[in-house]
Amino acid sequence: MTARSVTIVGAALAGLRGAEALRRDGFDGPITMVGEEAHLPYDRPPLSKQFLSGEWPADRTSLIGSAQLSELDVAARLSTRAESFELSSRVLELSDGERLVVDGLMITTGSRARVLPGGERMTGLHVLRSLDDAVGLRADLDRSPSRVVVVGAGFIGAEVASTIKTLGIDVTVVEAGRNPLGRVLGDEIGAICGEIHREQGVDLRTGVGVDAIEGAERVEAVRLSDGSRVNADVVVVGIGAIPNSEWLRGSGLTVDDGILCDETCLAAPGVVAAGDVARWPNRRFGEVMRVEHWDNAIEQATHAALRLMHEGPGDEATEFTPVPWFWSDQYDRKIQMAGRVRPGDRSQLVTGSFDERRFAVLFGRSDRLMGVVGFNRPRHVMRYKSMITDGVSFADAVSADV
Repeated sequence: MTARSVTIVGAALAGLRGAEALRRDGFDGPITMVGEEAHLPYDRPPLSKQFLSGEWPADRTSLIGSAQLSELDVAARLSTRAESFELSSRVLELSDGERLVVDGLMITTGSRARVLPGGERMTGLHVLRSLDDAVGLRADLDRSPSRVVVVGAGFIGAEVASTIKTLGIDVTVVEAGRNPLGRVLGDEIGAICGEIHREQGVDLRTGVGVDAIEGAERVEAVRLSDGSRVNADVVVVGIGAIPNSEWLRGSGLTVDDGILCDETCLAAPGVVAAGDVARWPNRRFGEVMRVEHWDNAIEQATHAALRLMHEGPGDEATEFTPVPWFWSDQYDRKIQMAGRVRPGDRSQLVTGSFDERRFAVLFGRSDRLMGVVGFNRPRHVMRYKSMITDGVSFADAVSADV
């Protein structure tokens, strides 16, 4: 390996898994992990579910303790933000004013939640991305609000709505699209998601946007684009995420909806990126992608760490060609998706039924199996995920005995 030391900017899941991969592969040089948050790496998926519902305490989301991190021989610099990096000089400037000359650099700065303009100083208005976000939202829910409005019915919004509804709180969900999750799962399956929420008593309003959040010091209502007004004691905004890459503009790296890497996760000599902030060409699907899922953070961080270690002459670089996979728990439904689904893809229901909300649907393009969506069909999803990896045709996948 050309690097004698490695600096990891981003102290979340991807950064931690990258450090672990370096040590497993025999790297014994110094590793420094820089993180903007005050917390050691923690698990984000439970924030919208077990933690938000009160089932889990905050410490149960932790991925590693101080003693374990010490055993891994990783120096953590928390509550410290990376301000800039210059590729030519290898200088990394930190928020405490220190300027480090780094050798190997791994960028895992993740993404942050989009916000609605105009309510930045209003209490009762929340996003849910970090542990601190979740702590603040849970504290507001402990005040027994009479109504919560969730803006956005993507995965975060839908999960937050389902968790809050199970707490016995009235919930209104506002979604600009025709159906929840329609942009990801398609309108047919998105409509089923909408039916599930309405059956649980959620006031779901689709095809409508937000004009304003009303209130003085605290939120009081949400004014919608159709002229209606929804009273609210708490508002949760789940309208997507922005990659944390602005600090790298002018660095010499390519910043374009994240950090643009090559097929192997290399952004520049001695620089790799992984997780939400990384954008790379995945030849398996013929597209440049940026994936904001838990499983990808682990896989890509491991791959990027090994790419950083084996960058010298004679090392053969391996392309990163995963089949993206994620899940979402909403009420008693486990929604899973593997692969990539686009509008216009062929689709085929292969098991179960839409009526019982327990099914698996395959998606194909040019007679290739490209994706699978399952509701409470985890075994089927994982089997079809393997078929996508193996390059099975759409026709063969549809006829397979799974």
